[in-house]
Amino acid sequence: MKASTTSNREVIDDYVEFPCPKCGKQKIVRSLHDRTTARTYTCPTCGFVGP
Repeated sequence: MKASTTSNREVIDDYVEFPCPKCGKQKIVRSLHDRTTARTYTCPTCGFVGP
């Protein structure tokens, strides 16, 4: 099960997954809703906050 980094809710489709832009160690998972509403996310490894 994959969960959104922002909301911690399960994502099934229409999501993206990418490494943290700062440290590259953590996978960031963002749902379509997270992206369209520009909800911020925080990397649990380095604390980077992104749009």
